[in-house]
Amino acid sequence: MGLALAPLIAPAPVAAQSLGQLNEQMLSEMQSVRGVSSRAMARVREIFAASSWIGQGNPAVTRHPLTPEQAAQRIGGSVDSVRRQYRNARFERICGHPYEVPLYDPATQRPEDATVCAFMFEYPNVPLAYPVVWVRANEAAALCAAEGARIGDAHEWEGAAAGALLEPDYAFHLGSPQAMRSWHNQRHAGERGVYSIGQWRSGVCATGSSKTASCNGGSFTGCGSNTYPAGSFPQCHSPLGVYDIDGNAAEHMNLPLNESQMASRGSTTLGVTEMKGSWFIWDQVRAHEHWARWRAPFWHGSRVLSGSSHRNYHLGFRCFRDVR
Repeated sequence: MGLALAPLIAPAPVAAQSLGQLNEQMLSEMQSVRGVSSRAMARVREIFAASSWIGQGNPAVTRHPLTPEQAAQRIGGSVDSVRRQYRNARFERICGHPYEVPLYDPATQRPEDATVCAFMFEYPNVPLAYPVVWVRANEAAALCAAEGARIGDAHEWEGAAAGALLEPDYAFHLGSPQAMRSWHNQRHAGERGVYSIGQWRSGVCATGSSKTASCNGGSFTGCGSNTYPAGSFPQCHSPLGVYDIDGNAAEHMNLPLNESQMASRGSTTLGVTEMKGSWFIWDQVRAHEHWARWRAPFWHGSRVLSGSSHRNYHLGFRCFRDVR
């Protein structure tokens, strides 16, 4: 999608609607645009209803840089036409669902060889919808499971970002997230500075937004989730076609500490939290290192399934689905 983009438009305030009303609009789009079944949507609604936080941001303070309509206008069409452009019939045949892409190693495999697919966009995986944030890791895992998908293991997320899904390399014998991280990052040091878009270029991904002035501690009432509609930057994708893995929301995933905790091998017990992805303020504030196969420090660490796992205004997720 090498389209010329119109200039960015002034930030758009969130409509005067409640979080529940905005969520219902988004959930209805999941069903109408992606074809999520009524049974799955019933479970998704249960998970949303159990939280007073999950959604696309606190509407009282969130100021998105673009509306979906403005994003579509920049790309060169309507919301519906842009959503049609993002569909890929070949990938749908492989993955069985729209807006999912196969993960594989292009050096040795074809897309048809993939055994796992990734959501193209951050949840709710609807082009030009804002990403869901204020979600705990256990809630993210439950939302993926509601659709017959799952949370991704760290090596799958990294493969989606880097453009080649490699065999898992966790160094389980080291025992701690910190030691495993250090070993992994050293092993992949030759890929340092390689992002989903190759070498970093400002303005290519959804990284130009800013924090709310009142956001001084990560509070729900003070911090707007000032994200862009998913897919607003059509050149911001990995070689495998995964969008916004750099930019917009950071993303939850699973870091297994032993083989029995690997989601990619059917585990439902899971490991500990891993959170990364380039934050939406990356063009202004580069607070830490980041690259496609980089593994983060054990920030706000917990078990994935802990009821007190971390949530914040710029942290979301995407799902992965095993190909059967």
